[in-house]
Amino acid sequence: MYILQADTSGISSLMLLGTLGMLILAVGIIAFVIFHQRKVIRYQMEMKKLEAEKQQTLLNASIRFQEEERQRIAADLHDDAGPLLATARLYLNENLVNQEKAQQLQSIISAKQIIDDAIALIRNISHSLMPPTLKNFGLESATTDLFQKISGSGVINASARFHDYRERLKVEQELLVFRIVQELVNNILKHSNAGFIHLTQNCSGNKLYLRIHHDGKGITQADFDKLNESAQGLGLKNIASRINVVNGRIFFEIDPSQTYYKITIEVPREQKF
Repeated sequence: MYILQADTSGISSLMLLGTLGMLILAVGIIAFVIFHQRKVIRYQMEMKKLEAEKQQTLLNASIRFQEEERQRIAADLHDDAGPLLATARLYLNENLVNQEKAQQLQSIISAKQIIDDAIALIRNISHSLMPPTLKNFGLESATTDLFQKISGSGVINASARFHDYRERLKVEQELLVFRIVQELVNNILKHSNAGFIHLTQNCSGNKLYLRIHHDGKGITQADFDKLNESAQGLGLKNIASRINVVNGRIFFEIDPSQTYYKITIEVPREQKF
């Protein structure tokens, strides 16, 4: 009888220890899950914060670029158009009627030439804001014209080929995409020392793709992301902000042969012209 009680007591102790161990294990698992969830939440909050900071940086870059554009236009109008019109006004002052006919004619001719120069200047400013080729004929014509002018300089071999751009994007979208191409091309011409630059276009599903190839010095996607997070690379930030506006994506890569770089612009085609 004593032995049976001892065995029962031992079994009870083991069951108690086992139950206690399971409770400790359960508490440990719950604590681990809670700790892990908090860690995940903190990570997600940090990622959201970084994304918000990135978007703010892009927005600031876009605003800064627009402000620089406004200042440039204001300077062109103030420094160039203003003096031209003021000079024309001098020729057409109230004393014109008191001048001899020959002098009147000369003043009118001079004033007309100055006004024509002012009109040409304002037209150039207007074209820089919205290239007429882009507005009237679309992205394909404007881009092809840009590359033909670059190639015509004789400095670099440049070409552009559109394969299936049958339906235009909205004018606003085309302008943004064209400005992205312009900025990329300007960066290549300034910094890459490339011998050739070639652009191709194609569509797949509801996406428009523009691919720029060049054999100069370039950057990879990691470089692009790093520059966007730094205080430098305003031009690249402008590109990123415009890509965001058109809900597109951009990819920078180097060919496995290490002989040329490729930049791919991806733009959704939901909105038609």
